[in-house]
Amino acid sequence: MADLGVNIDHIATIRQARGGIEPEPLQAAAIAEQNGADQITIHLREDRRHIQDRDLRLLREIIQTKLNLEMAGTEEMLTIAGSIKPNTVTLVPEKREELTTEGGLLLVKDHYEFIKKIKDLGIELSVFIEADPVLIKTAAELGADTVEIHTGFYANLKNSDAIQKEIDKIYNGAKLIRELKMRVVAGHGLNYHNIFRLLDLEIIEEYNIGHSIISRAVFTGLAEAVYSMKQLIY
Repeated sequence: MADLGVNIDHIATIRQARGGIEPEPLQAAAIAEQNGADQITIHLREDRRHIQDRDLRLLREIIQTKLNLEMAGTEEMLTIAGSIKPNTVTLVPEKREELTTEGGLLLVKDHYEFIKKIKDLGIELSVFIEADPVLIKTAAELGADTVEIHTGFYANLKNSDAIQKEIDKIYNGAKLIRELKMRVVAGHGLNYHNIFRLLDLEIIEEYNIGHSIISRAVFTGLAEAVYSMKQLIY
């Protein structure tokens, strides 16, 4: 049985499109939790294109499960993490011009001090990287608690041979993460169809899913969308 983290960034994206007050990310978080979400995931970007500081502060107060804060490794974000104290900080790459995160973080030794400072705050530290053995070993050396495997390439593949190759890569990466005593998480581009191949691996402990759930919610409502995804990974 795997946990489900529901990313609610796109709720805030819709709100910010009009600069108004709706839809309310806090309400989305509450509905997600009530329908099986084990965690609420948000990305506080430098340009604040969707989630705002206000959202983060209030979500920390109301969330009953866990709060996973995705962020870049900057001094500003370190200060925010120290103030808010999310359950997990996921270190991600960030480029202003990208529509969404385009790939995993290029994890290097220079990340050590940032990772140490987060862990010294008593916060679980996760890194969002490709299923690459060099990067995974680097994550362990730097003290990461969790590795979230970037599944965006897998999600976009159409050729069956290429899909199987990527699945093998993810599985081997997940095995190495386990061997190095870190938690195995997966996310990006996962939906109600392509998740089955990953579920069959029976090694991933948590999935972070946002766009697909919010897209389905447009037609079925958020409660049903979260509940249906939770039933798939349960």
